[in-house]
Amino acid sequence: MAFSGGEELTGMILRSMPIGEYDRRVEILTREKGKISAFARGSRKPGSPLMASASPFVFGRFRVFFGRSSNQLLSAQVQNYFETLRADITATCYGSYFMEILEYCTAENMDADALLILGYQALRALSSEKFDNRLVRGIFEIKAVMLEGEFEAPDPDKYLPATIHALHFLWDTPPAKVYSFGVSEEVLRELLQIAGRLRKRTFPHHFQSLDILEVVAK
Repeated sequence: MAFSGGEELTGMILRSMPIGEYDRRVEILTREKGKISAFARGSRKPGSPLMASASPFVFGRFRVFFGRSSNQLLSAQVQNYFETLRADITATCYGSYFMEILEYCTAENMDADALLILGYQALRALSSEKFDNRLVRGIFEIKAVMLEGEFEAPDPDKYLPATIHALHFLWDTPPAKVYSFGVSEEVLRELLQIAGRLRKRTFPHHFQSLDILEVVAK
């Protein structure tokens, strides 16, 4: 069945699941409507214009038809497929973990613009050779907690001054610019320790992608 019209939304695909023989169901984090789900009809057929665009990490403009019981992804104007990230299994695992966190902490019709930008910038950082993937993860987890309004500053006497400085920077900096610094190995260990504690408290959920990531990253 063909649909016309639909709404254009800016967003990123968080998850894509096969449905039936030829279709997919996608979760999209959008700037305009928060997290939405939609069916990508025929997207698993060879030659489908949606075959590549109905995949995790894809960022761009999506035209979606909103129905009474379900939504349909009609088309996509892709701005970034993140091909280099997909070619690296470890980076892909990090990216999948980030997408699962975003899926967990977002909902339909919420203002998710800042989280969308953070997720996009995290994928860009994973695609770059400039950043240690562990630092990308620590920054993502800490800033996500900050955006959720759940951040509690640690005791500065227990950490290096450079670690506390990094936390202040993340607090004061918008998501679009958080991936703009490097740290020593010692500071990285402290940031990851803080990030892990914040994640467990703020997102009390078992992330399957994290299980896979921790195995692959070793």
